[in-house]
Amino acid sequence: MTIQVLSPGMFTTVQDLGRPGYGLVGVSRSGAADAIALRLGNRLVGNPENAAALEMTLLGGTYKFPDGATVAITGAECGLPMWQSLGVNAGDTLKIGGMQVGARCYLCISGGIDVPLFAGSASTHVLSGLGGFEGRALRKGDLLKVGRGGTFLNRSVRPEVLSRFDPRKTLRVTAGPQAELFTADALDNFYAKAYRVSDDANRMGLRLTGARIEAPFGGQMITEGVSLGAIQIPTSGDPIILFVDQQTTGGYPKIANVITVDLPSIGQLRPRDEVRFELVDAALAQVLVREQEAFLMSGEILS
Repeated sequence: MTIQVLSPGMFTTVQDLGRPGYGLVGVSRSGAADAIALRLGNRLVGNPENAAALEMTLLGGTYKFPDGATVAITGAECGLPMWQSLGVNAGDTLKIGGMQVGARCYLCISGGIDVPLFAGSASTHVLSGLGGFEGRALRKGDLLKVGRGGTFLNRSVRPEVLSRFDPRKTLRVTAGPQAELFTADALDNFYAKAYRVSDDANRMGLRLTGARIEAPFGGQMITEGVSLGAIQIPTSGDPIILFVDQQTTGGYPKIANVITVDLPSIGQLRPRDEVRFELVDAALAQVLVREQEAFLMSGEILS
């Protein structure tokens, strides 16, 4: 089975849940910017949660299905039926418009996108040209192979589940490794003020504008490993949230780190969106991720 790309949208890539564990050798995790949307979309079409799908940014694109398919669209609102399984007849074309709320939506297809794996993952990392569809964003005329899917499943995500996973505009964070080196005024500004996502935002990181933070060491330090969700304060004083295609080392002080359960919310931030930060401790962050995973494994997700 294949899918023909008639229009690739603004920036569409193949993503699964990424390739964790390779940071020590300089390979970032990559994977879906909104992992919850991908996981739920794959469930709707009967795939394993980690199956590769299309991640579309701000503008969806147009895709032709010569053989038909069962699909689900999840994530950012795009004007089509969302969060439910949909049957696409052989020869039909699916046009996904601009994102109305949020930044990224996912097209999950029964059988999953079939591309070569790198380090066990189909996820595209464009900067290195690794994974996905030839390690790049989709182009007009591309043909995507799709695995063999099962029979049509008439499923939808329960409304109460969707409300539970609404993207947050107040991101919960734990203290970063250099947090104690920031002045009290710098920390007060960081947690009390609102920031806006700048146009300089992508899967590698999101630069924020707002109250500038005075960084220790003048914003410079010896390079060390950095984690997904780390918030660096460079010389400019504008915070940078490191995201799924992040570099694996960095030489800026890190004031905080977004907790795991709030990472999908970063994936739905658009340029000029407002965001705030709330400090929590590591124990609460661990409780929240355990509760989330227990809920996702329960039988309360789909109807």
